[in-house]
Amino acid sequence: MSALLPLPFALPLVAAALGLLFRSQRAVQRVITAALLTTLVVFGGALVAATSGGRAVAVDIGNWPVELAIAFAADGFSALVLLTVSVSAVLALVFAVSRGEDAHPLFHPMVAVLLAGVLGSLLTADLFNLFVTFEVMLIGSYVLLTLRGGRRQVRAGVIYVTVSLLASTTFLVGIALLYGTAGTVAFAQLYGVVQTTPTAAVGASMIAAAIAVKASLVPMHAWLPRTYVQAGPGVTALFSGLLTKAGVYVLFRLYSVLFAGDPGYRSLWLAVAGVTMVVGVLGAVGRGDMRGILAYHMVSQVGYLILPLGLWSLAGVTAGIVYLMQYVLVKGALFVAVGAVETLTGTGKLQELGGMVRTRPWLALGFLFPALALAGIPPTSGFVGKYLLIRAAFVDAHWVAGGVAVLVSLFTLLSMVKIWNGAFWGELTDRSRQEPAGRALGLRPVPAGGAGDSEPPVARAPSNRRVAGMVGPTLLVAVAVFVLGIGAQPLIELVEPAAQSLLEPTAYLEAVRSL
Repeated sequence: MSALLPLPFALPLVAAALGLLFRSQRAVQRVITAALLTTLVVFGGALVAATSGGRAVAVDIGNWPVELAIAFAADGFSALVLLTVSVSAVLALVFAVSRGEDAHPLFHPMVAVLLAGVLGSLLTADLFNLFVTFEVMLIGSYVLLTLRGGRRQVRAGVIYVTVSLLASTTFLVGIALLYGTAGTVAFAQLYGVVQTTPTAAVGASMIAAAIAVKASLVPMHAWLPRTYVQAGPGVTALFSGLLTKAGVYVLFRLYSVLFAGDPGYRSLWLAVAGVTMVVGVLGAVGRGDMRGILAYHMVSQVGYLILPLGLWSLAGVTAGIVYLMQYVLVKGALFVAVGAVETLTGTGKLQELGGMVRTRPWLALGFLFPALALAGIPPTSGFVGKYLLIRAAFVDAHWVAGGVAVLVSLFTLLSMVKIWNGAFWGELTDRSRQEPAGRALGLRPVPAGGAGDSEPPVARAPSNRRVAGMVGPTLLVAVAVFVLGIGAQPLIELVEPAAQSLLEPTAYLEAVRSL
């Protein structure tokens, strides 16, 4: 298995090259992407099996000295995240293809480039190549964000690139400080480096701050709501399962290796997690469009995802991984659901919607169950994850952090009720009754100016096949959230060794050192 570790990074780049070669043949591009995603999901499952029980695998590319080695490594944590984001990508792309969002010849190649960056960041075992994978991720995500070519999309792209380049500069300076202090960029040689010299601590902190920008932690979060709502609905669903989650993964890995779980930083993580939860959920309160609400909730939920860094206990980290795995799927499904509503009605404004439970009951169910999971309502998977997180916080006497997590869950529920009442419940509006499929499912994605814009409906209805492609992913996740909620124990038992490997990364580090 070790020899195949570069595959999730290299194979998408090959797929991107093939996609560019067949840029005028969308059917061929779809086959290439389908083959790529199938391979990645199968590989993710095999990697989970290979790293179960606390095992780790690693491979060295080029036989460089360990200080400069190009190494890929995986433990249970990276394997579980890789599998989860690969499945999320499948669901998002089924939706995007069903609504015709892949009409642009660069869509499939840039999806592959994005996947290369995200999956490479999960497996790289040194700081410099981590930087490279994040830049690859930036290239793919920027092009996908601006594919629609409108003024708002370009403006959002400029914001996204500007913020990303500032973060990248900070990242590079941090790498330079660490290399100047330790003489290496390899994780295996940097364990606990923050405890060696003040310069090393500053360098590691700068890298963590740069990744915090990419994970959209408060106060470095404002770029996310302003950019995600301007992408196509399918692209937004794809981003929701990949971009910030890669940032969260890297924060866990850096805290495990560079910081060695240093207790001196835990209060800071708790504070940032709590503030991120609150600011994100309050931002959602003032929005009147569905994707805007969900974008701010992405910020809020990142607070839950990094809460385990402040707990840094087996119970807390286990809870965090469980919550991360289900959240990736839940959030993607919610963006698919609201994207389907926008596609079918031509608007994302709640004031123009209503009564879709009558016209699209399956879509309503596909939104409802993931929404309950996001709010942490039993017996969904979201309840299991939040319950484990909050219990871990209270057990360790972090009363404020646990209390904030409970309070924010209530506000999250209110936001989900707001979308439900506005789009699916109530009186059937003209928008909800008529379906602008001629524009929504053709070569021109809808809405043209972002999630809050609207356009006149067109009479022709979408085909059942395309509607099934838009609604199907949400229903699959709806089933999954209940299955994982009711039968969560096997998942918890699978995750516990992965959590232990973060708290005590001996197997991971030794796998790299032995190359």
